[in-house]
Amino acid sequence: MSLKRLNIRGISYSQTQNGAYALILKESGGNRQLPIVIGAFEAQSIAIALEKEISPPRPLTHDLFKSFAERYGIVVKQVIIHKLVDGVFYSSLICEKDKIEEIIDARTSDAIALAVRFKAPVFTYENILDEAGIQQQITSDKDLVDEDDDSDDLIEELINTPLDEQNDYSNLSMDELNKMLKEAVSNENYELAASIRDEISKR
Repeated sequence: MSLKRLNIRGISYSQTQNGAYALILKESGGNRQLPIVIGAFEAQSIAIALEKEISPPRPLTHDLFKSFAERYGIVVKQVIIHKLVDGVFYSSLICEKDKIEEIIDARTSDAIALAVRFKAPVFTYENILDEAGIQQQITSDKDLVDEDDDSDDLIEELINTPLDEQNDYSNLSMDELNKMLKEAVSNENYELAASIRDEISKR
């Protein structure tokens, strides 16, 4: 199966999950876009990495991974989104140390956050684009965080808003919270799941 390179088109608010975001990947040289639902933490991590002039006071988890990998001579060469099952994307990090390649399983949101930091290309297979890619715009351009648009409001909001303020569940019922928790776990969005679980526990 042929691989297609993907570029980060932007980040938008998720239309399907409250408190989540949609990472928009666009095929290089084509019109198809791949929307991937990610949590607030990963969205903020990707946004900070794209905003090259922003440096958090303390390393984020993905920054720590990069520093750890570089200290031991490990480089992320590329990311491959290799499988789609029940709406969940599965990815692999192709890493190299001493000219030996290793393949490491990763959540797609984590893989993209690391790819941006390592300046590694992102690929997927043609059949995944055929199945999940869409031709039309997902949302208007003004709602997207473009890689080259430093003044975009959403990227500023993601960078500057503390994570504990990004998810306000006060107006949701217990049934809604339990449904969201189930969806978050199903999508392997464990940060969002933990946040929802904490809200349920408080009640």
